[in-house]
Amino acid sequence: MKRFGLLTLTLLFLVLVGQTVQAAARSWEIDTNHTNFYFRIDHIFAKVDGKFDNFSGVVNFDPKNLAESKFSFEIKTDSVNTNIAKRDKHLQSADFFDTEKYPLMTFESVKITDEGNGRYNVFGKFTVKGKTYDLTLPLTLVGIKDHPAVQGKQVIGFNGGVVLDRLAYQVGTGKFYDMGMVGKDVEVLVTLEALADK
Repeated sequence: MKRFGLLTLTLLFLVLVGQTVQAAARSWEIDTNHTNFYFRIDHIFAKVDGKFDNFSGVVNFDPKNLAESKFSFEIKTDSVNTNIAKRDKHLQSADFFDTEKYPLMTFESVKITDEGNGRYNVFGKFTVKGKTYDLTLPLTLVGIKDHPAVQGKQVIGFNGGVVLDRLAYQVGTGKFYDMGMVGKDVEVLVTLEALADK
């Protein structure tokens, strides 16, 4: 009887340990020097490129444990950078991001699915200008390997892109689009590196 009780406790312990292991996806620290949120938009006939310089985020990712994996990002809207200060000030104004009133854009994943060949769909909640929307961010896992320059660390990399209609997110009223000056469709590129202990 004692043996049966001991065996039961041992099995219960193993099950609980297994659940604990399953519950934790690997934590990665974003390398902000090699991570960027780029965008491209039409200006009359030209293409204007930009990015956001100030951001933070959390990456918990294990391809074998997507249920507990997550991505979250927080971007400071006043860090918009198109290499022209006057244009950046305009983008910060109420005509576009209204950064004084809405200083942050955020994305928080709610589910991640494996689409095969290293491609993942990250379903999440995107908040911009005080409103939250459903957004799917496709990401491709480029690889995981020992970091060639940082001893004792591994590095993971993702690239992904999506096209957003800025007017659907109220980033602008459409005035400049109707004038034929600024497009409404924004190409967004996310390129991400993150580090973890080996």
